Amino acid sequence: MEKFFTTSDPLDKIIAETMPEKKIEKTEHIITGWTNIVIEVTTDNGSYFFRFPRNPFWSRMIVKDAAVCNFVDGKTSYYTPQMKLCYDKNGRPFSVHKKIEGYTLGDRIYHLSHTAITGVAYDAAKFIKELSGIDLRGAPKEVKYPLSKFLQELDYEHYEKHIDDDHKYIKETEGSSLVHGDLNLGNILLDKNDKMIGVIDFAFSGTGNPNMDVARMVSRPTPEEFETIFLSFFEDTEEISRMKKAWQDIDNGYAEHIRAKFPEINLNQL
Repeated sequence: MEKFFTTSDPLDKIIAETMPEKKIEKTEHIITGWTNIVIEVTTDNGSYFFRFPRNPFWSRMIVKDAAVCNFVDGKTSYYTPQMKLCYDKNGRPFSVHKKIEGYTLGDRIYHLSHTAITGVAYDAAKFIKELSGIDLRGAPKEVKYPLSKFLQELDYEHYEKHIDDDHKYIKETEGSSLVHGDLNLGNILLDKNDKMIGVIDFAFSGTGNPNMDVARMVSRPTPEEFETIFLSFFEDTEEISRMKKAWQDIDNGYAEHIRAKFPEINLNQL
């Protein structure tokens, strides 16, 4: 039995077995999940997200995702998921966490006022600085997984054309701070007043250079106004620019893999 899931697996049954005390009212597949099969489950006691890894690599990384989420929880000014790591009867890991009510920055970015853009840019910068300042002494080993190692492994297991120049640069500039690793607009949550309230999806997380998170925020299309304000909180513009290119190369490589292997996934967020 493979250590990952496909859409042909009895996922609804696994979900029901995971929360027998709750009445499931609705399940909805989220078609933008690159690394996991993501299902939002509405129950009589709130909504939850289940994440089922798509291949062995992401099965290992979902264990890290849960470890980092639970380690970071309460250590920044923003909500992070309280992640429960589960295993099905065949030993395959998957995760579940209660939904943080709100909207993604990706959904709202082109509808924000200047005041809201300024506020979110400030909060995103504040999160990066708070995250990188967390004391890692006593942290689980999964939290200390180097981002450079993760990205090279991601490349060599999924891409046909390797991006070794990017890996070399990331390794040369690597730090030892905790970084999110995938701080894109879809992983930042806003409340109904367009104020940043939380951050999700720590599967890429580990130790590295905080500027990798800065560059990730602007590596996909975003309004010029937001990018200008956000980058004004940081000084290493040349390094951030080089890291931005590396993230774009990483995205392009993984997008090719997704299009070839999982054509049902919506890549519009690129």
